[in-house]
Amino acid sequence: MMASASQQAGRAPLEGLRIVDLTQVVVGPYATQFLADFGAEVIKIEHPSGDLARWIGGRSPTPGMAAKYLHLNRNKKSLALDLKKPGALDALKKLIASADVVVHNMRPPAAARLGLSAEDLIRLKPDLIYCSVVGFGQEGRYRDKPAYDSIIQGASGLAAINNGGDGQPRFVPMVIADRTVGVMVANSILMAVVQRLRHGGPQVVEVPMFESMTAFVLAEHMFLKTFDPPLGATGDSRLLDPNSRPVRTADGYLCVTANTDAQVFAMFDAMGRPELRTDPRFAEKRARFENIGEMFRIRNEVFATRTTAEWLEVLEAADIPAMPLHTLDSVLDDPHLADTGLFQKIEHPTEGTITNLRNPVRFSTYEPALKWPAPHIGEHSIELLRDAGLGDEDIQAMVASGATVDHAAAREATR
Repeated sequence: MMASASQQAGRAPLEGLRIVDLTQVVVGPYATQFLADFGAEVIKIEHPSGDLARWIGGRSPTPGMAAKYLHLNRNKKSLALDLKKPGALDALKKLIASADVVVHNMRPPAAARLGLSAEDLIRLKPDLIYCSVVGFGQEGRYRDKPAYDSIIQGASGLAAINNGGDGQPRFVPMVIADRTVGVMVANSILMAVVQRLRHGGPQVVEVPMFESMTAFVLAEHMFLKTFDPPLGATGDSRLLDPNSRPVRTADGYLCVTANTDAQVFAMFDAMGRPELRTDPRFAEKRARFENIGEMFRIRNEVFATRTTAEWLEVLEAADIPAMPLHTLDSVLDDPHLADTGLFQKIEHPTEGTITNLRNPVRFSTYEPALKWPAPHIGEHSIELLRDAGLGDEDIQAMVASGATVDHAAAREATR
């Protein structure tokens, strides 16, 4: 979808913000891609072997360009550095001296051993925004433990409540902790940018995954243990009821939610059960909550008698929120998403035609656009090292030692 004239004329909100991104896999790259979409210059620092996400996201036409990596790293530049080899760390620090933000997801002791602690880098750039994404808050006993998405899903209680009604805990089949915390990381960096603009810097930001995801889950499910003394158990029973799931129809499934009195009563009418309006179990909100399992059971029995298309027509006419249950494949063909241009066919320089997921956020004067697709390992190494003040002789010495990668030369050599 083309941007309007006013959007095309607008300047990117984060234009001029330089971010040195030492994160990898999902949580950090998800955050920094959002910032890159809105104009930040994001310099992705990765080992010459590449971000792990390049290799664990399935096959690709060119090795190291997996789909998951492509969807997390557009609009960024890649600088390959082996920080344990001569010259690489000095080059990185020169680059950081010109940056506004540094973000990493290393464990803090590892960052400190490399000379990349907050104290080290603020000496280089006194107004630096330093953001560390950690598995566990550094004031707690778990501070040195490693973490991945599955670890945080389990530890935060999310896997326990995602039990399918049979009591067996399950991970949500996507890296939801990484992506949820990634949004928090982007927000935290933006708040630090605003704070620096208004009050000056520096600012040291820590975003702990365990605490962040636990707060995210318990804001929903601490429930009656919020009160002291507790008024009951944890867990929102409306959400945890076994019948709180996509509703089976005569030929498939649909998703329907009725919360207000008007929606619930309209749904009863649509179901052909108007007498439920005055049933004391369902006549008002508190009673419905206490009897939500029975209401779901009745609803599910009735909905099984007609097709999905028939129900959607009836529910839409009554202004009751409902949508068909999409699969991962069918959602790709959703007509509304075609209208809004979420899926963009683009030509990648090496991967051929790919489907890019457009950033869906709209500003009145700016629409985030694809400046360039996700880069190859070290695709921008030479230009960024020159920008940091290194001469060609020093750069070639780093290439020769394996401290960096000259992507263009390596690609030419393989032709």
